[in-house]
Amino acid sequence: MFEAQLSAIAAVGPELATIARAAEAASRRLMEGGRLIYAGAGASGRIAVQDGVELGPTFGWPEARVAYALAGGRKALFGSVELAEDDVEAAERDIGEIAISSNDVLVGAAASGRTPYTVTALEKANGAGALTIGISNNRPSPLLDKAQIGIYAETGSEVIAGSTRMKAGTSQKVILTLFSTATMICCGRVYRGLMVDMVVSNRKLHARAVEIIKQIAGVDKPIAETALDTAKGNIKLAVLRALGMEIDEAERLLSRRGGILRDAVCDWNENFASKGGGK
Repeated sequence: MFEAQLSAIAAVGPELATIARAAEAASRRLMEGGRLIYAGAGASGRIAVQDGVELGPTFGWPEARVAYALAGGRKALFGSVELAEDDVEAAERDIGEIAISSNDVLVGAAASGRTPYTVTALEKANGAGALTIGISNNRPSPLLDKAQIGIYAETGSEVIAGSTRMKAGTSQKVILTLFSTATMICCGRVYRGLMVDMVVSNRKLHARAVEIIKQIAGVDKPIAETALDTAKGNIKLAVLRALGMEIDEAERLLSRRGGILRDAVCDWNENFASKGGGK
């Protein structure tokens, strides 16, 4: 079973370029104000939801800009909902309630690539002009055929026949993790491998945020802590404050730069250098 899990991860390797392309395409929609929508049924749906709920605490992605179309609804998160994956009408209704638009990105996952609920959700998203990404462990399949970007992990037969929560599920988890992380990087929510949009919600994360500010701004701990407090927990603003900017000035610069800290720091360094400072 362990070796099968390793082979599932290896099956993702050939799709890395496609995952990168999907992340770049997704980030363009999201930077225009779009939402990331996950669709799936059963194990695939629960794996997709797991990926989505981590975007807030890790990258500060707004909860209002993540949505889910899960066959069977919230009840399916904690148990099996019979026949839910075959309910095409429910998929149409769920996508309709989400009110998907052309700025949105829908990611549909299904091991077989044939799950009626997931395929229908993706079709409805296509009809609304959204970007659609399909993740499957079977090819050819309707999900991959209908998705604008299809990601295929050839995991093969399961150790326990039919248990797609195993190899197929592992590959989907890896694909989703890579995709969503790369997308958040493209959206400017990571700076040099650091989580600069992280939600500072407890002591552990406060300490981590202080270290991030110290590392980026090159300041000592007291300055980093003061900057973080002044910025009310906003790491990006705290970095700019630690570099010497006033908070209102930092807010304007970040807004002008679309929230991209890298660009804001470059602007600050160029301005600092022009005044005889520089780094």
